[in-house]
Amino acid sequence: MSAQLPNPSLTRVYRLEATVGEPLDLGEIAQGRRRIVPLTGGTFTGPELKGTLLPGSSADWQIVMPDGTALGDIRYTLQSGNGDLLYVQSRGVRHGSADVLERLARGDDVDASEYTFRTATQIETAAPGLDWLNKGVFISVGARRPGGVIYETYLVRCMQRPPSQRHNQLEEQCSFFVKKCVPNPTRATN
Repeated sequence: MSAQLPNPSLTRVYRLEATVGEPLDLGEIAQGRRRIVPLTGGTFTGPELKGTLLPGSSADWQIVMPDGTALGDIRYTLQSGNGDLLYVQSRGVRHGSADVLERLARGDDVDASEYTFRTATQIETAAPGLDWLNKGVFISVGARRPGGVIYETYLVRCMQRPPSQRHNQLEEQCSFFVKKCVPNPTRATN
């Protein structure tokens, strides 16, 4: 068996553009300042999915550290155009220079290239046609906007090697996952 492992690649699943409400500031705890930022609405679109964010079941439970770094525990519910529900939980970090974090805290429009906002994301659904979401490994890239937030969520996949190198078990397992768990581009679930 070859010691070479398959290289990961990313496939965009959706882009969520959400509005945020006024944060609930719980105050200082051991790790920093605890805030709950409600996600009050929004829409998501992707190659196979589109729909809306459900308010009332969506928020970011943040800890803002003394240097302005935000540790996010983001949980939201999406509803597809077919009525399928998706529960999404992301844990991640938003950090940057002191100047950039101050501008974000004031609500300024700061270009996403000036800071890092990344999460590890898990998606759950009971929809049989979307079961592949339950088995996927996802990451998200975020951007804070005045009055809102954007999350682009990606499936982490294994890249194929040239056919001459496809004889090891890891490559076969990766190919099986891609064929079974990644949706068929011709089958739309909107």
